[in-house]
Amino acid sequence: MKLVVTTFLTLDGIMQAPGGPEEDRDGGFAYGGWLAPFWNDACGEIMSDTISRLDALLLGRRTYEIFAGFWPNVGDEDEFARRANRIPKYVLSTTLTDPTWSDTQVLGAVERVKELKAADGQELQVHGSATALQTLLGEGLVDEIRILQAPIVLGTGKRLFGSGIKPTTYEVTQHRGLDNGLTFTVLGRGTEVQTGNFAEE
Repeated sequence: MKLVVTTFLTLDGIMQAPGGPEEDRDGGFAYGGWLAPFWNDACGEIMSDTISRLDALLLGRRTYEIFAGFWPNVGDEDEFARRANRIPKYVLSTTLTDPTWSDTQVLGAVERVKELKAADGQELQVHGSATALQTLLGEGLVDEIRILQAPIVLGTGKRLFGSGIKPTTYEVTQHRGLDNGLTFTVLGRGTEVQTGNFAEE
């Protein structure tokens, strides 16, 4: 399976709590739900396409607890709930001991992710999970990053690329503008950073 990150992002790289005020208040985050005013039909179409490829979920502990407390209570009329409630879920955590969502396994070590990627299927998807993402990116395990970015700056919160992340150049495999200033960008696997000098051009 291909390991794919799907994330909602601000212009300054914040990915925390895009969906609602109470989603994740870690660190005193006060802007939960920042993406909601920008959401439109095009966003829904992008997510529908993403969900259609979802064969397994890989989440950090915090995101897993949020999802496990919500999605099992949502009916099959919701596309994500219909799929997520029936597929394998994996949690990258050393502290979670009692997963409650059906078909969940806790991965105590990132090495287990390599085994999952070797399994048959379309995509092993990561949603949210800011802390776990730093580990996955640092280990070079991410094959693709899908970013839906809104024209908003928050200045504080959990970031997709945290401090200490490995310098990387990504290949842009898809990029398009949506309504309300939203952009959708797909990044392929990263390579080492190359530098140059404008004076030598």
